[in-house]
Amino acid sequence: MTELLTISLKDLINPDFYINNGGLWVLLFIVFAETGLMVGFFLPGDSLLFVAGIYSGKLVASLPTGGTGNDIIDLLILFVMVSVCGIIGNSLGYWFGRKSGPFLFHRKDNFFFKKKYLYQAREFYDQHGGQAIVFARFLPIIRTFAPIIAGIVVMDKKKFGYYNIIGCVAWAFLMLFAGHYLYRLLLIKFHFDLKQHLEVLVIGIVVITTFPVIYKIFFGKKKQHRGDPYAKDQSGQGADPS
Repeated sequence: MTELLTISLKDLINPDFYINNGGLWVLLFIVFAETGLMVGFFLPGDSLLFVAGIYSGKLVASLPTGGTGNDIIDLLILFVMVSVCGIIGNSLGYWFGRKSGPFLFHRKDNFFFKKKYLYQAREFYDQHGGQAIVFARFLPIIRTFAPIIAGIVVMDKKKFGYYNIIGCVAWAFLMLFAGHYLYRLLLIKFHFDLKQHLEVLVIGIVVITTFPVIYKIFFGKKKQHRGDPYAKDQSGQGADPS
């Protein structure tokens, strides 16, 4: 209990903290919770996976069966587990969005809630489709809410599922394998230990992954929004959001 009280904000944004104190299961829970439970938007998702790639052998060795002793196989095992947790987390977020969509679209505007933002989000998904789901996986904070918004604005289930798999697999592969092999390359060729410079690593990854969305926000084209996907037609029947 005393140890919990000594955890600082610096610890919470330090990927090495989760690897050394929580291990594999905390890593997998964070990947799932970041989108499935909507509570992990402040966690170091990208840098956490990057560092997990460095410690892949140690993480897989904590399984009941233990590690394989082969770096590539251990890395592949970790890759599969992270991908599955990410896919399930996104799917749960999408399901929650579909369930809460009708309530939000029929809710009146107030100081904290503006319906126009839902229309703008829907336009974004209409315009960019599956790319929005794939790219969102690489963007801190946005990846937490992207599947929820996709459900709220009634993105097609099959389309979401397809790009959800692509996005999660690509994200897990790039982050884990980049961490594993870039660490080795820098250590062997330049004697530069990434483990000793994690602060710089975190800042670098955040800048690289957030630049595209910042550019899109300020320079992207805008268009008029479509109607309420849950609105009733002239016969009084609710529109089919599927």
